[in-house]
Order: sequence, then C-alpha cells, then structure tokens
Amino acid sequence: MSLIIAYVGKKGCVIASDKRKIAYFGDKENIDKLEKELYNGNIKGDDDLYDTASKLDVSLKISEDGIKLRSFDKINVGEVSSKSTTETNRKRIYGTTNGYQIVELSGSKIVHTEKGNNALIIFGNKRTKTLANDLISKKWKSNFSLKYMGDIFLRILEEISAKTPSIGKAYDLNIINHKFTKEEANEYLDYFIEKDIQVLGKFRNQLKSELLEQSEAIQMATKIINQGFVGKIANIENNMLEVQLNKNVQGFDHNWKLLVKPGEKAFMFAPENIDVKIGDKIVIQNETLCVEQNNVQLSCNIILCHL
Repeated sequence: MSLIIAYVGKKGCVIASDKRKIAYFGDKENIDKLEKELYNGNIKGDDDLYDTASKLDVSLKISEDGIKLRSFDKINVGEVSSKSTTETNRKRIYGTTNGYQIVELSGSKIVHTEKGNNALIIFGNKRTKTLANDLISKKWKSNFSLKYMGDIFLRILEEISAKTPSIGKAYDLNIINHKFTKEEANEYLDYFIEKDIQVLGKFRNQLKSELLEQSEAIQMATKIINQGFVGKIANIENNMLEVQLNKNVQGFDHNWKLLVKPGEKAFMFAPENIDVKIGDKIVIQNETLCVEQNNVQLSCNIILCHL
C-alpha cells in the first residue's frame, strides 16, 4: 500500500508519494494475516517483514520503482491500487489549482467520486495515514509556500518509512500552480478525467488482447510435436518433398496461423542427392524432423503440431 500526500488550494497543487511496490505470493489466508500485521503497525522494518512472511510461508517481491504520480501541464495525478482475483481497483486523486477530484475505479469503471476546491488529502493504510496526520498537524501550515510544503511532505514520508516497511525510501514529488478559478478548475478536471478514463479503458482492452494472444501462443506451444509420426512423402521434385500430413497433424506459421490442415500436403526439404522415395514415412525423433527409413534430416518452414 502506498502513501500519497496532496495539498490542493488557491496556490496550486503539491503531491508526494513513496515508490514502493510489494507483491505477495502464497496462501491467501496467510497473505491476509501478513497484511493485517503490516497495516496494524506490528511489523517495524524490512527484516521484520521478511521474517514474518517466512513464518507464514509467504514470498515477497519488493521494488522501489513504482510510478504512483503523474504530472501534466495543469494537473497532478496520484494513484493507489489493489488487485483482486478478477479485477484491479484504483483510487486516484486529480489535483490542480482550486480544484480536486477523487475517483475510485473497478477496472476502468468509475464506482465513486468526490470533489472539492481546497483540501489536504492522504491515501494510505490505517497505520501510515495515522502517522501522516500526526506529523502534518505538527509540521504543516496552509500559509506555507508550495515548495516548502513539498519539502515537508518528503520529510514526512521519510520519517514514516523509518517506522513501517509498508512504504519505501524512494519518493516522488510534483508541484503545479496553473492559474484556475474554482469554476475553471472543476470544468477542466471533468474534461481531463473523462479523457484519462477513456485512455485507461483502451489500455485495458489492448492488454486483454495481448494476454489472450499470449495465452493462445502458450496453449499452441504445448501442441508442438517433439516425437512421432508426421506423414508420408506424396511427391518428390529434386530436393523438395510434398508430405501428406497424418490425420492428427497440422502446420502453423510463426504467428500461429493455420497453414496446412490434417491430411493436406506440406512442403519439406531434403539435402541434395539423398535417396528418398514416395511413400517413405516422415517422423520427428528427438525433436528432429527426418525420414524414418534412413534418418535423413529434413527442414520445413512450418510448425508441426498435434490436433
């Protein structure tokens, strides 16, 4: 879980976040136990986190390169996300001078929005939000400059990272001070968010398509013939052989487009001056395409697969 701190007001928008990403691998019940211990503040540091995870038989992948903030000419955007088995849930803060909107999404569908003109906003787990609120009450004032606010937010992130491993020690900070009235800010936020969600929807559709293609490729790869009968030579022209494929063999190109159906003829090539004849069996032995009778190796430009 990230920690994002944002100020929005008449001066502009300041937003800061850590960059830590934690991925959990293991039994869901044990992962839930680990997260509960982490977010309740019972785990104090990285070593403690790894030790507790090991006891629960949960593997961790921790990185410090998460991109949780985006900055545009007139708007800052911060996002925290969580993944379920079926969907990714996102919570975003869109902030500019004199306006902000908080948008919660399931996939690319908006499920909740909140808007205003002036606020100090914190995204985080229970532990980090409590710590951040306490430090902000001691260190921050609304009459500070945007730059000084940014410095304070970074110091707060640093102090909290020393108390909980749920956030890391690398941070991002974005500041904008575009001139907007409250009405202009709200109007521009509505416009920008609509476009941003459309981009998210297109990205998700593209990603789904790519994942489907990868899944199909993986599925097809399991059907590649490594051993077995392929077909028989039906015609010979110099070193080019026409091979009638067996009833359970088919041929694909490298993009997994079906080129030769079972029972159809595929072209294969033998070395020059090799003794082969019509009716010879073509097989794959130890992942090598060859003539069964004399083990003469052949080549072809298709991928031979089982049905």
